[in-house]
Formats: sequence, structure tokens, C-alpha cells
Amino acid sequence: MPIDIETFDERSSDDLQSVTNAEKVIRFLAANDDKAYTPSEIADRVDVKRNSLGTVLSRLEDRDLVRHKGDYWAIGDMETVRNAYEMHRIMESLNERYGEEDIEEWRAHAAEGDSR
Repeated sequence: MPIDIETFDERSSDDLQSVTNAEKVIRFLAANDDKAYTPSEIADRVDVKRNSLGTVLSRLEDRDLVRHKGDYWAIGDMETVRNAYEMHRIMESLNERYGEEDIEEWRAHAAEGDSR
């Protein structure tokens, strides 16, 4: 999605990086931690397609970052959310510094190690 040139000129590189759907959901629910929302309410407020939100919420729940009862979803334990954010920030920093890991390279190396 294009942005206007003023936004481009005024924002930092970090501000202009794409935000994942999961990050959008977590940020919204954390900012509204006194409420629980239905998936359609979350989708409308964070600009995520409704048909992909169920998968996002399920994955976040698997990581204990959100919780739900019935049709309603809320932020999970804030310490868990903070720890996940910190780990994400560290991984981004390491990827930026050293490059992203190549899973196929890891698998090849692991297979070589098994042939002792």
C-alpha cells in the first residue's frame, strides 16, 4: 500500500516497517486490556481481513498471548506478552546484524552431524 511523501519523509525506518496481523491484534488488545472483543470487532478495528483473523487468534492463543471465552477475545498475561515482544525485538536485531537463519542449511548440517 503506498504512503504519501510527507509520511515517507517524516517517519523513521522503524516506523515504516510492515506490521504483521498478529502484531496489530496484540497491540490493539494490549491497548484495550480492560475489554474483550469478538473477532469481527477486532478485524474492523485493526484492519485485518476477517477470514484470516481466526488463524491469527488461534496462533496467538497457542502462545498464550491472547485468551478467549465463547466468542470473545482478550489480551493474555501481560508478562508473557512483554517477554514475547522482547524476544521478537532481539531476533529482529540479530537478523538485521547477522542475516536470517536458513532452515535448509540447518537441516543439512544436522544431517551431516548424524553420520558420525
